[in-house]
Amino acid sequence: MDDKLTGVVIGAAIQVHKELGPGLLESAYQRCLQYELIQRELHIDVEVPLPVSYKNIKLDRGYRLDLLVENQLVIELKAVESLEKIHTAQLLSYLKLSNFQLGLLINFNEPILKKGIKRVINSKSHT
Repeated sequence: MDDKLTGVVIGAAIQVHKELGPGLLESAYQRCLQYELIQRELHIDVEVPLPVSYKNIKLDRGYRLDLLVENQLVIELKAVESLEKIHTAQLLSYLKLSNFQLGLLINFNEPILKKGIKRVINSKSHT
């Protein structure tokens, strides 16, 4: 797991939060965080499609990874009153479906962003 990469992403998220503060839509934070990460010369994929496979069928149900950084770190963004267990479960499901090991759940609707960041690990990944 790349602690340096997560540190860079968290630093970029804090920069966005300092500039914008809480209270905006998730899409605004996503675009601004994408900008900050590109400025740090990281490869970013946005709204990465995530199909669900079940036995011999593939279901495209519109699941998407908000951001994928350096093809290894999944970022799930929120702008909610508080992070709930379901948000963590959602990110863990995304990690399992995509076979990535590490994700960050970031809730920009916190007065202090650090309180709205959660690291999630998929212990069953094969990367």
